[in-house]
Amino acid sequence: MQISDLRIALFSGNYNYVRDGANQALNRLVGWLLDNKAQVRIYSPTVGSPAFEATGDLISVPSFAIPGRPEYRATTFLPPRVKKDLNAFAPNIVHISSPDSAGHSAVRWAKRHDVALIASVHTRFETYPRYYNMAFLEPLLEAYLRRLYRRCDAIVAPSDSMAQVLREQRMSYDVGIWSRGVDRTIFSPQARDIDWRRGLGLANDVPVIGFLGRLVMEKGLDVFSDSIDRMVRRQIAHQVLIVGEGPARDWFESRLPNAVFAGFQGGADLGRAVASMDVFFNPSITETFGNVTLEAMACGLPVVAARATGSESLVEHGVTGNLVRPGATVEFADALQTYCADPALRALHGAAGVRRSEKYSWDRINRGLAETYIRLIRQRQAGKGGVPYRAIR
Repeated sequence: MQISDLRIALFSGNYNYVRDGANQALNRLVGWLLDNKAQVRIYSPTVGSPAFEATGDLISVPSFAIPGRPEYRATTFLPPRVKKDLNAFAPNIVHISSPDSAGHSAVRWAKRHDVALIASVHTRFETYPRYYNMAFLEPLLEAYLRRLYRRCDAIVAPSDSMAQVLREQRMSYDVGIWSRGVDRTIFSPQARDIDWRRGLGLANDVPVIGFLGRLVMEKGLDVFSDSIDRMVRRQIAHQVLIVGEGPARDWFESRLPNAVFAGFQGGADLGRAVASMDVFFNPSITETFGNVTLEAMACGLPVVAARATGSESLVEHGVTGNLVRPGATVEFADALQTYCADPALRALHGAAGVRRSEKYSWDRINRGLAETYIRLIRQRQAGKGGVPYRAIR
């Protein structure tokens, strides 16, 4: 079986209506598959003005705005028109990338039609409640996810550390890696632009601590702010550059009144913004990989990050950055202070990050996932599909 024989039905909870690392990775995957003559059909919620143009054939599934987070949409069910389209497409593998209602419906369809089934895990949904004072829901969410993923033939995670978490949570007997790549034409130390930086009011000789990501509480904005507060109280010379947009921007601006908020940046502008920082700070524990961390490393920045899934697989402590216990604002401030005070150390760890980032090639990564598709299809054809739910302990 060749890649050109693949017929993939991809179910996504957010393929392109809000921009984030997960859906950009999915669009890049689809583009790669189409370039290699595979056939792909995408099923996802849609909106009138999406964040970016979708790659491939996108079929809209019913959805509604999530209360309190209206920029995101929750799917409901697969109506007859979508099921008819799915039947006509006749995929030989179904890929679900979101544990929503449409994902559950896709699993049922695949089981009913004896079609190979894979799930990709893009974020640690079970950790989200702790950012909204509802940590008691985490065990319930974990059980919900386990019920879904155990019905799949395999699941893939974007990092070794996340794959290990999934094994420990008993999500599947077959856990593989679908990592992430970095566009080195955009993210490079050469993209640094002192004039652009100066235009934002950032001094040449003061270290700039940067944040990149969607401005939502689950990205650890509270920990970031508290750590910067400690830097201020210690009177450590620094400035802060925030790149990104999101519903928590007003809150974040109120917590960091002296920070520079550059808003959304894309393409070459994004590469310039990241390369113009001096230290990258990522306190989030929800990422399963951390695209932004890899992009910062490719730009030659040392990284201070939470010792959590994703970051643990990317950042080598004491070599390309510092890993800190999640939520430990004193330790985060200590690491940031060290980098702010030592430009030679920043340069040393930044250069090591560039070298490490070079192994993340999109072509190799997406080819590996296509080979996993082919393996699962062959197993299904041989009558060796996924282990039954009751067989996993």
